[in-house]
Amino acid sequence: MIITGPALLILLGAAAILQAELLPDEKLLLLPPVNFTIKVTGLAQVLLHWEPNPDQKPRNVNPEYRVKINAPQEDDYETRNTESKCATMLHRGFSASVQAILGPGPSRLASSWVSAELKAPPGSPGTSVANLTCTTNTVADNCTHLRPYQVSLHCTWLVGKDAPEDTQYFLYYRYGSWTEECQEYSKDTLKRNIACWFPRTFIHGKGRDWLAVHVNGSSKHAVIKPFDQLFALHAIDQVNPPLNVTAETEGTHLSIQWEKPVSAFPTHCFDYEVKIYNIRKGYFQTEKITTNAFVSVVDDVSKYYVQVRAAVSSTCRPSGLWSQWSRPLYVGE
Repeated sequence: MIITGPALLILLGAAAILQAELLPDEKLLLLPPVNFTIKVTGLAQVLLHWEPNPDQKPRNVNPEYRVKINAPQEDDYETRNTESKCATMLHRGFSASVQAILGPGPSRLASSWVSAELKAPPGSPGTSVANLTCTTNTVADNCTHLRPYQVSLHCTWLVGKDAPEDTQYFLYYRYGSWTEECQEYSKDTLKRNIACWFPRTFIHGKGRDWLAVHVNGSSKHAVIKPFDQLFALHAIDQVNPPLNVTAETEGTHLSIQWEKPVSAFPTHCFDYEVKIYNIRKGYFQTEKITTNAFVSVVDDVSKYYVQVRAAVSSTCRPSGLWSQWSRPLYVGE
């Protein structure tokens, strides 16, 4: 049957409408990003960069991106940018993937993945340092009002089990954009560096950035494999004990007072533990408080010593280490 006239026009119009409805589905085909690169921009730091696919249609599609870190530790996140800075250990190599995504929820569209990697740096197995540990500590700096507190850094490590006897290690740290090489080393009996001391650093006393520490080495007999590690400052900060602890008894009341530790954190950012030891009866009690004073009921025929320690409260940063106890302060008969 041949259709002509008004009926043909109706069918052609319906086909046009159907084609228009199908075009959006075709336009939603997402193409993967292009020119994906990984560039080392600092100690334990890389910059991931990619570009939108120039063949993407329509041109007004603005996808987001999902980044997946494959090694050395798995992680994934989403971003609207076409580059991403990542703090990571690099001595085992690094690889990542990125894809374009569009739309909310589990039904959103996604392109295929594109990947890139950095090979692990060269070095003989067993020559890198082992058991790298670091601690920070804050001291008052009366020389400047711009930075009234200075942060020191102390790191120690063990010599690699297969490192030649002539191996020498060298340590660097990076905090933010600042990188510094160690100048004060401690040595073992073979004069190999096994510890480092930075009396002053560019680490911020209330900082939240990762601290990157890198140790490489040299030897005439082997290529020494480098090693790096990331530290969260709250996990390695050795808080100072409270200052000016005083204690006195009046009848059966023991009153204890103190001042906040030397720290860039203000007074309200500290938790405290008070320890009261009854010397005559041989037992002690501990109390956790958030104020700078504590009153306890005691008997008036015993001698006591009291100690106080501090930690930065979780309201001001993630929970970390307690300070050492203050020196014992003796009260009572």
